[in-house]
Amino acid sequence: MSAGRLQQSHREEDSSGPEKLTATDIKMFLLKCLPLVALIATAFSANPGVKIRLTQKGLEYGRQLGVASILEKLKTAQIPDFSGKERVSPIGKVQYSLTNIRVVNLGLPQSSINLVPGSGVQLSISNAFISLHGNWRVKYLRVIKDSGSLDVSVNGLSISQTIAIKSDATGRPEASSASCSASVSSAKVKFHGGASWLYNLFSKFIDKALRKALEKQMCPLVAKSINDLNPRLKTLNVLAKVDKYAEIEYSMVSSPQISQPAIDLNLKGEFYNIGRHQEAPVPAPAFSLPAQSSNMIYIALSSFTPNSAGFVYKNSGVLSMYVTDDMIPRSSPVRLSTSTFGFFIPQISQQFPGLMMKMLVKADKNPVVKFQPNTMTVDATATATAYAIQPNGTLSPLFVLNVESSVSGQMSVSNLKLAGRISLDKMKLTLGTSYVGDFKVNSLDNILQVILKLVVIPTVNVQLSKGYPLPALGKMNLVNTQLQIMQDYLLIGTDVQFTG
Repeated sequence: MSAGRLQQSHREEDSSGPEKLTATDIKMFLLKCLPLVALIATAFSANPGVKIRLTQKGLEYGRQLGVASILEKLKTAQIPDFSGKERVSPIGKVQYSLTNIRVVNLGLPQSSINLVPGSGVQLSISNAFISLHGNWRVKYLRVIKDSGSLDVSVNGLSISQTIAIKSDATGRPEASSASCSASVSSAKVKFHGGASWLYNLFSKFIDKALRKALEKQMCPLVAKSINDLNPRLKTLNVLAKVDKYAEIEYSMVSSPQISQPAIDLNLKGEFYNIGRHQEAPVPAPAFSLPAQSSNMIYIALSSFTPNSAGFVYKNSGVLSMYVTDDMIPRSSPVRLSTSTFGFFIPQISQQFPGLMMKMLVKADKNPVVKFQPNTMTVDATATATAYAIQPNGTLSPLFVLNVESSVSGQMSVSNLKLAGRISLDKMKLTLGTSYVGDFKVNSLDNILQVILKLVVIPTVNVQLSKGYPLPALGKMNLVNTQLQIMQDYLLIGTDVQFTG
């Protein structure tokens, strides 16, 4: 290849480098990426379906449980053996050792708990006292040995412990020791046996050494008590089974929010089909808890939680049922028969004389639950398909009605479950399809109301009365429970008791 051809080849290779991005290319790139960015932003800014607030009253109950746990830990504290040397007049250098030191009495008369905004919880213990008993042994003048028992009176024990609270990998709360300090005002040793009168002369040296040893022991013991909280916190039912169709997720969606008046936990609060977690097509509304503090905890469930339940149960095919005549009380004049319906739609009794009927009531859309002050309503859209039952058992379709209904709900709490009950407020019928010719739909209003009130709604209420589990820890009971319906959420105020 000639030099001219070679140079030309190099120039061609250089000109085939990376293409420059144009303004149009950048615009198309942004148009493709912005929806993804918006989706990610929505996922990370999703509102919780459930909020739990632990008030100062609840913290006080927690303080009592915590101090009781610390008390038990201190009672079984293992005080390490220690030894030393001191020069004591008039006998000279004395070697001593203290062994088998154990707690015989303990008191934590003063303690308090406070919130550290953004950080955690501070537990303070002051003016605690401990009585100890153990053995002593000394050696001096190289050959003289002596031994006996001792009593130690520890006073002015103070502990300041900050507890950090966060969400663990499973969405449960987790406690850990953030910082700790401990001090002992005095530790006085009294020797018994042997030449105790002599050794009590240098007890002040041992007092100081023992006081320092106790101060080192306190924080690890308290940290162990904090760690012992976590097995109980791990019992939060982050995925609670409701029935064979649904489960509800109560995992924390963020770390606890700690402010001066309370600790707030944000939980997902969403129903899912068992084994298939598909997000409900409804957003969780933003809501704030009221400044109430008369109860230990407040559990707020937004309308998102029951609405996600409606989505799940509709997907499961549960929101449909066949109504037959034997399900209607015998005392009712309304019967599911072509004779009864033929009175309002003559062509039914003409085309299907003397036959019993069956009606399929099926949700057409996800029911919509609304919380407004002191009021809970559910808007439901369904279809009601009527069939004539032929002598051979086959079904002949008669008509399909569109049913728009509004029901009011009442809620109650029992055994850590939230249960409900609904009643029909209003109903509107329109004709979807007729297989028997035209007829006046409003003539069937009374019949459909009877079917809804006497059969469909009581069946729904049986299921609602079973309730679904609330978020709970271990063997927790709710007492002094009150319910309030607020804007966009249901508020449960309650005290708690742990039985184990």
